[in-house]
Amino acid sequence: MARFVRWTALTVAAGLLAAGCGGSSGDSFGNGKGTSAPATTGSSGGSASQLPASLTGQTLDWGVCEGTDGVPAPGDEWRCATLKAPLDWAKPEGETIDLALIRTAATGDDRIGSLLFNFGGPGGSGVSTLPAYASSVSALHERYDLVSWDPRGVGASGSIRCRGDEEIEAAEAVDVSPDTSAEETAYFRDAADFGKGCVESAGELVAHVSTTDTARDMDLMRQVLGDAKTHYFGISYGTELGGVYAHLFPQNVGRLVLDAVVDPSADAVGHARNQTLGFQRALDDYLESTGQDPAQGTRKVADLLQRIDAEPLATSTDRKLTQTLAVIGIVQSLYRESFWPTLTNALKAAEQGDGSTLLELADMYNERDGSGHYTTTTHSQRVISCLDDKQRPTPEQAKQLLPEFEEISPVFGPFLGWDTAGWCHQWPVPGQFDTPEVSAPGAAPILVVGTTGDPATPYEGARRMADELGRGVGVMLTWKGSGHGAYASGSDCVDSTVDAYLLDGTVPKDGKVCS
Repeated sequence: MARFVRWTALTVAAGLLAAGCGGSSGDSFGNGKGTSAPATTGSSGGSASQLPASLTGQTLDWGVCEGTDGVPAPGDEWRCATLKAPLDWAKPEGETIDLALIRTAATGDDRIGSLLFNFGGPGGSGVSTLPAYASSVSALHERYDLVSWDPRGVGASGSIRCRGDEEIEAAEAVDVSPDTSAEETAYFRDAADFGKGCVESAGELVAHVSTTDTARDMDLMRQVLGDAKTHYFGISYGTELGGVYAHLFPQNVGRLVLDAVVDPSADAVGHARNQTLGFQRALDDYLESTGQDPAQGTRKVADLLQRIDAEPLATSTDRKLTQTLAVIGIVQSLYRESFWPTLTNALKAAEQGDGSTLLELADMYNERDGSGHYTTTTHSQRVISCLDDKQRPTPEQAKQLLPEFEEISPVFGPFLGWDTAGWCHQWPVPGQFDTPEVSAPGAAPILVVGTTGDPATPYEGARRMADELGRGVGVMLTWKGSGHGAYASGSDCVDSTVDAYLLDGTVPKDGKVCS
């Protein structure tokens, strides 16, 4: 994709695949935020008592899982099923949509219930990701059934594909930080064409894939799984989904962990600004780790990108490394420190005229395999986020933002500044809300985990999430570390605190810090 998207948090996949430098979506980089309806559980479609028994009383037929979109089937301990949910939650007795679920039973005898996972995006497939992640949560697996799903519009739950592989690859030539009027015209034409393709592919579904819709799906899932309370682990965008769920269903909140937290107070422009700051911080940390002055090193990278913009680099394939792909490759390598040595090699090779390693990193981020096939993750991300996002900056407004964004980061600012207008340009379905409502008065304590060096969801957003959840609900845990996501990232302090909360219900003191 020649487009920057937002949070796709595959923290574990990035860590597992970093050494081999292949096959992870990484975390998304760009504009957007999730939203929720300003509704309570008693509003239209929100209350369990309003749902027909055909939905709340359905029995899931757990069977052998099949591989999807190039991902092999998991082992025998995994079972898959289909949950029926209303296509339109305002019409719970109307047409339904099939949601793909995956589960592995608790390994111990002292079972607590189900633990739902959302790994981010929006657009990430829980069905394909959870089996790879399970080894990182083996302690939790002893007492929980591990459960995830493909949210509506994602993967096996009505996957939305807005373009074919050849069209996606052709769009790599579009300059997403246009320097001329011709490039600007091409950029916004491409954006509008993408939206049209999504509607042609998704039809009526394109208006029913919001974060609020998925939060309501979660509560139906709770009922059908037989759980009195929802226990949940949300990463990146999954934190926003968890906050929206808590707002809609505070009385059903069990033990919720929100890690790599999206700032619920930021609108679309605010999130772009946050990410510009976050990725520049990560780049500064990387540069310092290599003994470079951050300001000088940043300017060197920016100069390299300008040269690539003028003349794309040759690679070991028949494809060229464009400026856009180069930035995506850099972004991919900033999600975890384990990628930093690869970034060093990639930048050194690019300076010498070889864009192969940066292209490989960009392909990892864009989920492009060796045969040229792209997954639909970025398509789903865009459809969901543009349905959520009410704010629609114009091209002129984006231009006015560029000086501020470039001041924050000459490397990432130009791309994220333009992205504020390009991401949902002429989107055919209106956005719903400016910011998500996550206040959850009366809910049980929710553990909010922020990492000081998080590039995609900067640390400040975690404190804002905890505050907006409400006094006595949002409990803040800080990790003085780097990367996107704190749990299972090398901190015994973080892991033991989260495990004690999920396994024993032990709520840490608000403000606890792990170094």
